Amino acid sequence: MSKLDDLIRDTLDAKDHEILDQTKELGYFQLGLAQFGGKLGWVTWVIMIVQTAMFFVGVWCAFHFFGATETLIAIKWGISGAVMILGATVLKLSLMPQMQADRILRELKRVELMLARQA
Repeated sequence: MSKLDDLIRDTLDAKDHEILDQTKELGYFQLGLAQFGGKLGWVTWVIMIVQTAMFFVGVWCAFHFFGATETLIAIKWGISGAVMILGATVLKLSLMPQMQADRILRELKRVELMLARQA
């Protein structure tokens, strides 16, 4: 926290403190877990289930890749494993823009509530 945040908190009255508490900034893990609820929570569940399955298939392919004795078999398992693990990573990273959008919407809600309080 900065001194500016402390100064703002000190100048607010009791009603404004409620608004500040309702729209407080969430931590990274809290924001990530919040993705599993709401109207689009089911999308997050589907993405995470598919991502987890792709990751385990990728690890299974990597296991076979390192155990392969022939070049063609190693290439087959290696490319399959790499594609699965990279696909799982892309799916996991696809949730980051939604987390950022939720963070911005939370801040807009805070401004909206403070403006409604002023009116």
